[in-house]
Amino acid sequence: MATAEAEIPGLHYRQWAREVRALAAQQDAVILAHSYQVPWIQEVADFVGDSLELSRQAAATPARVIVFCGVHFMAETAKVLSPERTVLIPDVAAGCSLAETITAAQLRAWKAEHPGAVVVAYVNTSAEVKAESDYCCTSANAVQVVEAIPAGNEVLFLPDMFLAAHVERATGRKLQVWMGECHVHAGIEPSDLDARLAEFPDAELYIHPECGCASHALWLASTGALPSGRTHVLGTAGMLRRAAETDARRVVVATETGLLHRLRTVQPEREFIAANEAAICRYMKMITPDKLLDSLRLMVHEVTVDPAVAERARLAIERMVAIG
Repeated sequence: MATAEAEIPGLHYRQWAREVRALAAQQDAVILAHSYQVPWIQEVADFVGDSLELSRQAAATPARVIVFCGVHFMAETAKVLSPERTVLIPDVAAGCSLAETITAAQLRAWKAEHPGAVVVAYVNTSAEVKAESDYCCTSANAVQVVEAIPAGNEVLFLPDMFLAAHVERATGRKLQVWMGECHVHAGIEPSDLDARLAEFPDAELYIHPECGCASHALWLASTGALPSGRTHVLGTAGMLRRAAETDARRVVVATETGLLHRLRTVQPEREFIAANEAAICRYMKMITPDKLLDSLRLMVHEVTVDPAVAERARLAIERMVAIG
């Protein structure tokens, strides 16, 4: 189903949505959709948002089944936080290029090279990697988590090197960094920002901290080429909050393009422009409307996490939550 078709729900969408909602009620299922999912799935979901936020929302519901329309590590996190529930993902092959840059074995070897270091793992990691970590973090709270670690402690930060650079800028602290990246965010280039801002000089600029172009944008702001008050490095939830507060008529958005549908839905009076229209995650788009329907109808594909791994991963998440 084409994205353009999905943007304007018609009879086909309504029929599909009714069937999805009926099956969800029949299976006692809650449907979660990450903000990078296609519009049809965002529209039919019970909750739309970031991966950890969604898992926590699902854990607070009485639903027996969680259907996670996102990538595999997200469904694992839902299982970690709701071990007694059945967790399904509509396509088990929906992976994550960032999460796959580090394994639990690689992390154990890295830890052995830095005895006593505190390990901070971005939530975009497997449950096994989270289990080897001291703290998890999100793009929104990574700075806060690192600031909570005593200054004398060495910190191993993984796996995203661009988020790590953002944390180092914000904290003034030197981290040991795992050199991983999200192929989508890394593909948004400084030249993309330059081109969009030349075309729309009055626009605000929202940049996901996983983007390698974040440093370039902050440099533009520091030189006065871009007013500093209009340049914001934000996670997806932060972009939604800022969009509700700004008086800017146009906003250039440097993240996966799926977020544009949600931004346009909640703030229709503004124009949201993709920094790079090719910033599309092929793994997120593996979750199609037909696969969601099949997942509910056939109760596939179940995501499991070893209970011992889940317990340790949950501890890293709880330590993060305790910080705030």
